[in-house]
Parts: sequence; C-alpha cells; structure tokens
Amino acid sequence: MPLTFAKEGEPASIKKVGGKEDTRKFLENLGFVVGAAVTVVSTVGGNVIVNIKDSRIAIGKDMANRIIVG
Repeated sequence: MPLTFAKEGEPASIKKVGGKEDTRKFLENLGFVVGAAVTVVSTVGGNVIVNIKDSRIAIGKDMANRIIVG
C-alpha cells in the first residue's frame, strides 16, 4: 500500500520506491530505501510527516504515493 494509507504511529517497512529516476534518487538520499523502517507521524491534507532513520521528514502527497510500504 502507498505510504499515504499507512496508519499514524505504526512502523512500516519500505517495499518499493517508484517514480522517475531523479525522484527515486532524491527519496533515496532522504533515507527512503527498500527495507528501511518508516513511521507516519501525521498526515495533513494528504501531505505526510514521517520518522525515518532518526529524522523527521515532510513529503508531499505525490511523493508519498510513490513509496510502497508493507
């Protein structure tokens, strides 16, 4: 399921990062790599704030939809 559908406070594991090559590289540099643990902190208007690798990052709805978690 896309990251936008993950429940707040529940850890999830990244299964796939989609999108164009430059988008994937950008997300990988932020720590969104396959197998990484990610926890949704809050969702505001579709935009998502997550904890990943001891950092809190806000990403837009479009990018969050490209990150598949399980």
